[in-house]
Formats: sequence, structure tokens, C-alpha cells
Amino acid sequence: MQVPKTDSPTDKKERYSLLIKQIQSIIVDEIPDSGNICNILGLMKSELNLFWVGLYIRYGQKLGLGAFQGLPACTVIQWGRGVCGTAASSGETVIVDDVSEFPGYIACHAETASEIVVPGFKNGEVHFVLDVDSATTSAFDAIDKTYLEQISQILSRFVK
Repeated sequence: MQVPKTDSPTDKKERYSLLIKQIQSIIVDEIPDSGNICNILGLMKSELNLFWVGLYIRYGQKLGLGAFQGLPACTVIQWGRGVCGTAASSGETVIVDDVSEFPGYIACHAETASEIVVPGFKNGEVHFVLDVDSATTSAFDAIDKTYLEQISQILSRFVK
């Protein structure tokens, strides 16, 4: 998220609270799950001023590209590799302030400077990851982690 450094933590929390309300207001049960996922990701990209946001879905010991908003992306990521594979294998959110310093980073876009990846769960196992990229370094923090984990829980309802 490209949040101006002048934003206070309270402002950031308020922005996320509003975003979650907006997400809840655009969910429509009568449409295909993919429509809800795309709308949620589109809203996230625009409201959080993200470079890229998307899902990688687990299949076996790999992650395959799912719905996203942004430029075309890597299509298959090995379990445990890169930021997405690391978050998937650990089951924990990973925040990277500078992707050039992450061992084994998989560069899908040269413009990505920082990243946060949040695992999504089904039946207690990692089923997907929510990958969020920024074109600025150190764009994500504990506040982003808290709220993006909530958004991942919302998305888990629709990811098959």
C-alpha cells in the first residue's frame, strides 16, 4: 500500500475499516464466486493504491495463479519458494520491506519493491495466499497484516 508517511496509524486503521465495510457491501451471493473475488481484489487495488494484488491457489505442493488485479504475473510458484511459497508453507503472513533483499525472491515484476503475503485457510490448511505488492519499499506493517488477514478470511468464503 502506498500510504503517505504522514498518515497516522489511526488514519490507516480507519481506511481499512472503511475498506472492509465496502467489501462487505459489494458481496453478492447470487453471482459466481469468481465475480466476488474479482470485485474484492479490484476494490483493494484502487482503494489501497496497490501495484498488484491477487491470489495464488494451492494445488498439491504448488501455488497456481488465481484471480488478480494488475499486470500479468507468475503462473506457478513452488511450495516454500519466494514470498508466496514461504507464506504458504509456514502458514504465517510474510512482510517484505525490500524484495531485493529477500532470499530466493521470485521477480514477476521489476516494479515491485515491497510485498505482503497472507495465507488463506480451509479446514485448517493453507488453501491459497493473498499476495499484495507495492511499488514503494517498506509499504506494509502490522496494521496491514491485521486487516489483510481479515480480508483473507472474507476471501476464503469464495476461493474453491
